[in-house]
Amino acid sequence: MREVGVEYDILLAEFKAILKKSKLKFTSQRETLLKTLYETSEHLTPEQLCDRLKMRSNGANVGIATVYRTLNLLEDAGFVTSISFGTAGKKIELANKPHHDHMICKKCGEIIEFRDEGIEKAQVLIAEAHGFRLTGHIQQLYGFCKKCSAEN
Repeated sequence: MREVGVEYDILLAEFKAILKKSKLKFTSQRETLLKTLYETSEHLTPEQLCDRLKMRSNGANVGIATVYRTLNLLEDAGFVTSISFGTAGKKIELANKPHHDHMICKKCGEIIEFRDEGIEKAQVLIAEAHGFRLTGHIQQLYGFCKKCSAEN
């Protein structure tokens, strides 16, 4: 778990500005949502995030609609990224981490983060070969984690 500090204070100020621009209120629930995302290294579903918010605020009124609305706003602003699981929904992570890619287990849903310089360089070369100006990417590899592979 990451401690709240100067980086969080900057993130919070930017979040408040986005809420103001969108004509939405800054509430304790929204602040707790941002802080929870900041402090976790996990990839959470909106429902898991809502459950954590309820636990952190001792069961206070935290609605799933507020969670979804706030996450959509944060994703549109580039504060969070999501990993889609098709009809199973999506998982969220704060976008202030260094760039990384994901391996996703199709059986248990485990998400393994990784970074590989060879892959990063290959993507640039492929883009250049096609006259494509690369501005970013999201890479998700699907398969089975070590535990699920051993079970089959």
